[in-house]
Amino acid sequence: MKKLFRLFKYVIPYKWNLVVSVVFMMLTAIFSVSTLALIAPFLNLLFDQTELVTEAVAWDLNLNSFLHNFNYYMSNIIVEQGKLNALMFVSVLVIFATLFKNVFDYSTKYFMLPIRAGVVRDIRNNLYYKILALPLGFFSEERKGDIISRMSQDVQEIEVSIIRSIEMLLRDPILIVVYLFALFSISTNLTFFVIVLLPLSGLLIGRIGKTLRSTSLKGQAMLGLIISNVEEALAGLRIIKAFNAEKKMKQQFESTNQKYTRLLLRVFRRQQMASPLSEFLGVTVLVIVLWYGGKMALEGTGNITSSGLIAYLAIFSQIINPAKSITTAYFNILKGLASADRVDQILEAKIKIFEKENAVSKDNFDHSIAYKNVSFRYDKDKVLKNVSLNIEKGKTIAMVGRSGSGKSTFVDLLPRFIDVMEGELMIDGINIKDLKINSLRRLMGIVSQQSILFNDTFFNNIAFGMDDAKSEDVITAAKVANAHDFIMETPGGYQTNIGEGGGKLSGGQRQRLSIARAVLKNPPILILDEATSALDTESEKLVQEAIIKLMKNRTSIVIAHRLSTVKHSDLIVVLDNGQIVEQGTHDELVSIKGGVYKKLHKLQMY
Repeated sequence: MKKLFRLFKYVIPYKWNLVVSVVFMMLTAIFSVSTLALIAPFLNLLFDQTELVTEAVAWDLNLNSFLHNFNYYMSNIIVEQGKLNALMFVSVLVIFATLFKNVFDYSTKYFMLPIRAGVVRDIRNNLYYKILALPLGFFSEERKGDIISRMSQDVQEIEVSIIRSIEMLLRDPILIVVYLFALFSISTNLTFFVIVLLPLSGLLIGRIGKTLRSTSLKGQAMLGLIISNVEEALAGLRIIKAFNAEKKMKQQFESTNQKYTRLLLRVFRRQQMASPLSEFLGVTVLVIVLWYGGKMALEGTGNITSSGLIAYLAIFSQIINPAKSITTAYFNILKGLASADRVDQILEAKIKIFEKENAVSKDNFDHSIAYKNVSFRYDKDKVLKNVSLNIEKGKTIAMVGRSGSGKSTFVDLLPRFIDVMEGELMIDGINIKDLKINSLRRLMGIVSQQSILFNDTFFNNIAFGMDDAKSEDVITAAKVANAHDFIMETPGGYQTNIGEGGGKLSGGQRQRLSIARAVLKNPPILILDEATSALDTESEKLVQEAIIKLMKNRTSIVIAHRLSTVKHSDLIVVLDNGQIVEQGTHDELVSIKGGVYKKLHKLQMY
């Protein structure tokens, strides 16, 4: 239950709601038990089982004082107005007590609702913040569908199974304690007998719920797999249809869905067993109490009368519902903790990119970028091995090499998407680990092979990350990127929505929007990662023109497979197996006999 207590940290901001709720819970319990506690003395007076009380006593904070004075007032009503009026008085008293009980019960729920809604909101916020803070490498090992499932289904399960159950765990023990106090006041011996019986039934329920949490955890993981399958199918629908793979995808989905259904049935069957089992055990205990208490009343032992037994059973019957609720809450919590475990896997994931406490800001790029004996590895094998390179301000550096040679890793180190493991990476002589991360990334603009756009307007996609962007600046950036004309051809111009991921646009249009975004940011350092490799000839020409405008007066690092696009770079760096094997201009590299660049150039020329 350690994780359950950890969830209480989310309740702390709502502590006053909780305090007020607990007060109303106590008032609900008091009014719930008060009318039932009056049954025995009223029945005794009504049926002449006890003598009428003629004198009141001083009020005190104990049950005897309360009952004595109640008997006194009831005796006066019986003497002065008759037993029928006394019965009417008690009936009205019960109605008003029930009214107050339900008003306080509603008040409890009224103040608990902000806790339930707020805790779920806070967990979702923390999850989203953590997703934004985690390094990119974390998501290469996780399915997107599974992460979405944790954000939606698992958080909802925490609200349904745990947060709602917290209300039961706070309210029902209070009710039980108040009821037990009343039971002790009627018969101590019989109540001790009840206290021995109740834990025995609880042990049986606990054994049944033991495997519920592990089964729920498997079920939630399977649901994440289902959502991943749907997400992959939506992303790859064109390929699925092109290769007639609908049948295969159906079978794969049906198999996963069937496994999830079987797990869900196991969870539901155990969960639904809680209510009937607890009710059966409660009634069984009630019958045993009826037999044992009746035996005590008939034999004249245990200091309990027949009317007292009726009142005792009436109060004891009220314990069954809160006891049943606690059992249901226990089963729900076991089920919900499986979701809490899955959420915690993200919330507790290590953030490997840290910012130093004394990190400094840097607003300008003045001299050079220096890689000094830099090494990096994802698993065991190094992707970069002792790489050293100096990039001077205003120069265009092209990174070429076979797939998997380390080009993308090389550029990902610069904005600290991943961190250098050995060696140093310096900007103007300052180690990038000594800079504030936001400050470092403000120096850079990135245009990648896959255009990352959002389901928003042209304007907001170009101005992404710049809250104070002006219309004229956005239009100027679009013109530089050769995007203004096709934007103005749309019905709403810059306020036209481009669809999810820019789905309403062609590949070249999406790429030119990405370039416009980089133009508006106006960074001194530019990273181009295969920016034209996926485009047709006409689109490539337009994008290449935009890139040339973008690179003007900037320091640029260009990753390219098409060597024709980097011929005019100031320096071409050839990476092979994580090492720099050649560097120089295009003419210098093609002149190296047996060189790697020369081989790549030949392959693309013929």
